[in-house]
Amino acid sequence: MSWLAVCLCAAGLFAQKAAGAFVPRAWVSGVRVRSVLALLPPAMLGALVLTQAAGAGDGLVVDLRLLGLAVAAVALALRAPFLLVLVLAVASTAVARLLL
Repeated sequence: MSWLAVCLCAAGLFAQKAAGAFVPRAWVSGVRVRSVLALLPPAMLGALVLTQAAGAGDGLVVDLRLLGLAVAAVALALRAPFLLVLVLAVASTAVARLLL
């Protein structure tokens, strides 16, 4: 079921990207529309990351992956470089799994 969701999201995003070539420029020239459109890719990426970190089957799984996600969120809020964010998230999850 999750692969079906991933494929449907990919097809939808591809269709949205392709449709962007046919949208009149006047529709997307407003400041409000541009600000909303700029926020769509990070929101989609965040939703996919959270789904993979906390989703399992039909329910919600709370485990040590969420610790890594929380550490990454804090590091991003502190404007750490992306590679450091990844290393901190992986290291915190690995250390927590080692200790527990």
